[in-house]
Amino acid sequence: MPSFKFPFVFFLSSLFLHASLAEIVCEDLPPDVCAYSISSSGKRCLLETALDKNDEVEYQCRTSEVVVEQMAEHIESDECVNACGVDRNAVGISSDSLLETEFTNKLCSPACSHNCPNILDLFFNLAAGEGVFLPDLCEALLINPRRSMAEFMSGSEVARGPGVSEEGLLEDDAPAPAPNSLE
Repeated sequence: MPSFKFPFVFFLSSLFLHASLAEIVCEDLPPDVCAYSISSSGKRCLLETALDKNDEVEYQCRTSEVVVEQMAEHIESDECVNACGVDRNAVGISSDSLLETEFTNKLCSPACSHNCPNILDLFFNLAAGEGVFLPDLCEALLINPRRSMAEFMSGSEVARGPGVSEEGLLEDDAPAPAPNSLE
């Protein structure tokens, strides 16, 4: 009976070598894969602009202070970027995109919401920061897109901005029952 001890040890050692070489450091990532990536330390990478020595704008990848629970060493796939409607070249990420029906439709689509946990987690947290539960927004979008955007805006002082009342956002809308969370 042949011994598999040496090949198995060799296989394990190659895995450890590969793992040590594959460490993701945001500052080492090229700008075109920076956004929606997570470093080996579990912190989100973000794309920023800076002036180079010739005072020309250049893009740089930086490590944010935002830690992603239970996810590290992740570079988002092009499939998820396309399915979720996000832009890898966008500098900074804002909850403002949740006000755009086309974007929210893509984010809430099964192709994104069932396959892209990193992007979904990011926008879930952005929505929560605005006082909105993303699954409720997605469900409301399916039922009545205009109403869901109005509800999002009425739930967020930042989205509303100064001088806009909740009543003004909801006029001409018929009352609708509160949506339940998605699956």
